[in-house]
Amino acid sequence: MDVELTHPIYDIVGQVADEMGIDAYAVGGVVRDYFLQRPCSDIDIVCVGSGIALAKEVALRIDPHKEVHVFHNFGTAQFTYLYNNVEWEIEFVGARRESYQRDSRKPIVEDGTLQDDQNRRDFTINAMAVCLNSSRRGELVDPFGGIIDLDRGVIRTPLDPAVTFSDDPLRMLRAIRFASQLHFVILPECFQAIQNNAERIKIISMERISSELNKILLSERPSEGLLLLYKSKLLSYFFPELENLKGVETRGGLSHKDNFYHTLEVVDNVARKSDDLWLRWAALLHDIGKPATKRFDEKLGWTFHGHEVKGAKMVGRIFRRLRLPLDAKMKYVEKLVMLHLRPIVIADDVVTDSAVRRLLFEAGDDIDDLMLLCEADITSKQEAKKKRFRENYKLVRQKLVEIEEKDRIRNFQPPVSGLDIMQTFGLGPCHEVGVIKDAIKDAILDGTIPNNRDAAWQMMLTLANNMGLKQVDSKSDDSIIM
Repeated sequence: MDVELTHPIYDIVGQVADEMGIDAYAVGGVVRDYFLQRPCSDIDIVCVGSGIALAKEVALRIDPHKEVHVFHNFGTAQFTYLYNNVEWEIEFVGARRESYQRDSRKPIVEDGTLQDDQNRRDFTINAMAVCLNSSRRGELVDPFGGIIDLDRGVIRTPLDPAVTFSDDPLRMLRAIRFASQLHFVILPECFQAIQNNAERIKIISMERISSELNKILLSERPSEGLLLLYKSKLLSYFFPELENLKGVETRGGLSHKDNFYHTLEVVDNVARKSDDLWLRWAALLHDIGKPATKRFDEKLGWTFHGHEVKGAKMVGRIFRRLRLPLDAKMKYVEKLVMLHLRPIVIADDVVTDSAVRRLLFEAGDDIDDLMLLCEADITSKQEAKKKRFRENYKLVRQKLVEIEEKDRIRNFQPPVSGLDIMQTFGLGPCHEVGVIKDAIKDAILDGTIPNNRDAAWQMMLTLANNMGLKQVDSKSDDSIIM
């Protein structure tokens, strides 16, 4: 079978390889994605010789000033190539064979043949190579039947899966990630090898694990990969909080839902509406506090009171352990986990202006994402209940628009600041300042006074007078406002 690779880099690599007297191949993901007709902007080139020397010569042929990044420890080199307004990453490596020590995924590397290089690949669908030399241009080299496995939609290792996964345990996560991204099936013997080697994941850095986990979350249906992580036994080694959601308990004939499967459904619901990674993380963690707050009440049945507060507090610990960013992204996830019940409470009751104002104030610019998460959280099997919530959410969304247009509550700061209060009454930071400021904020959110400075100032004067506070100068109220 001949493969027609059209990127101009292949002609240049083939010509340079011919001149150097070495064989060169496109290999791995770019070949796989060619057959799957998936977009790709990374090209891996393997040659039977020095990958670094080939990279430097190819770069020189493209542009004498092109910068080549060389990694001598790994025997690799790479550079970027702009083509069709896309910046492609081109990486070169010499064919090699690898051997592993038990306590490390870093291999001992030796020069090898193309066959050696294909043997060390993780899966058959990633072990296909296409020759770039002029005499064999486009020839597919597929010793393990990768093209057949693509047609069958299966994930399989080129060699013994037990050895493959034990040598480099990251491949277990990659198998699940590819199954999730491509909607492929991991062959039973391979999946059994993952289960048998699950403990080996402990030698992999959290950064590597989180990178694969993020790619699973960005899949079309993240639940596919997340369920495989659970069934493979991998989840317990790096994300026990998610595994703890699994299971149903029954007392007095009353059962609660399985919050693990509920969470997977919510994540999929969000994924259908948004490709934002951190919104998907919020969906994944929205009920993470339920196991710690689960209680059985003889009258009420199963309750999870305060699970949103507990869950929000758990976000930081989970992000730190998984080496996820501890910046605004984490704060965003914390906020959505903390607030994810608020629209539900509003929708289940009378949609009051006051409740909507407070929701707008606390959610700020993330209100739309919060509403999307809450709508995704409707997974009841009772169609009448789902319909009622959806109808009420429409009303909540309508109220959000109306009140924001009228009261400008989103991200608002009270018109009278703490500094205003201190300067007017000659105070330093103290309890009274906080009381006045909070009372003004609550009055605006409750709709008692409008969201403007004049109304807030008059309320400040009234509250201060009731507390026995006196202004420190004789300026008129108007002059103070100015």
